[in-house]
Amino acid sequence: MDFGLSEQQQRWQDDAVRFAREQLVDPESVAREARGEFWREGYERCGRFGVLGLPVPAAYGGQGADVPTAVAAMEGLGYGTRDQGLLFSLNAHLWTNSIPILVYGTEAQKQQYLPPLGDGTLIGANGASEPDAGSDIFSLRTRAVRDGDHYVLNGAKTFVSNAPVADLFVTYATVNPALGAMGVTAFIVERNTPGLSVPKHLDKMGLRTSPMAEVVFEDCRIPVSQRLGREGRGVGVFECSMEWERGCILASCLGVMERQLADCITHARSRKQFGKAIGKYQSVANRLVDMKVRIDTCRPLIYRIGALKDRGADATTEAAVAKLYVSESFVKSCLDAVQIFGGYGYMTEQQVERDLRDSVSSTLYSGTSEIQRNIIAKGLGL
Repeated sequence: MDFGLSEQQQRWQDDAVRFAREQLVDPESVAREARGEFWREGYERCGRFGVLGLPVPAAYGGQGADVPTAVAAMEGLGYGTRDQGLLFSLNAHLWTNSIPILVYGTEAQKQQYLPPLGDGTLIGANGASEPDAGSDIFSLRTRAVRDGDHYVLNGAKTFVSNAPVADLFVTYATVNPALGAMGVTAFIVERNTPGLSVPKHLDKMGLRTSPMAEVVFEDCRIPVSQRLGREGRGVGVFECSMEWERGCILASCLGVMERQLADCITHARSRKQFGKAIGKYQSVANRLVDMKVRIDTCRPLIYRIGALKDRGADATTEAAVAKLYVSESFVKSCLDAVQIFGGYGYMTEQQVERDLRDSVSSTLYSGTSEIQRNIIAKGLGL
């Protein structure tokens, strides 16, 4: 496959880098990260830039771009800004909220929700994980009981990205636990729905500017018209969103790895020890080489998913391969960056250590590395 960018894709990527460098420069970034505070203005700027509606058709207020263009833009944003938390919130919003509505929503749902999700008016979140249903997502206990033209939801979700600031939730509940996966059903729930609460903010090691919280449903009445897809078909909705997320969210990580390598090369050329630039020492040069090799091997894995999705092909195994390899490569490159910067890399002010803390979560979200290996093994027929 040829993964070279088209003229349009390259333009979006270049514009994304420029936009991030000019509009996502936050003088309060370090302090905001320490406080774990979401930058709403930065998010709204992304909406005005158009990235929140990038893969959404123009009929629903989006840009109507193909999947590789969305991947290219996310890579550009990753290169241009240090606020990975903000980018994570954008990705969570897009791939686990907007895309499920686009793919499975009714025409009325798409007309109602996609335009404000795409322009930054609304922030989306995804309620899937539960205290006792993390990797085993379909053992969830949140119940949805049909009551006339409503469903009544009861249960709790945890690790919900964007929850403290979200306006709209795509969430999952079972209509019958005895049915297992066939009982899982997806719903669109608005923030102001009686019975929905966000009682507990969750503090994190990294991605601290992407807020996370628990979400509780207590006799939460959801009109049948807010069901997303058919009853008992929530597994398909969830797996669709994960396939998109596993591929596209990693594009931001790729951009970070590229920016990181550029910063490390600059430092290795200017930092002198024992009379010469540290980049002249083989131990340092080898780390830079390893970082370069990881980038060049990660790129085709990510863009392959975009190419497959763009022609409507299944990319379940390919997305898992990319998620596994890119996330673990990301952590390794961040560790190399800290080592190359030495004591300065360990200091908060340089924000090198921030990249490392942010990178660890990439091996956990959208399914842990262990889960990705299970998916790949299944794809191999094992």
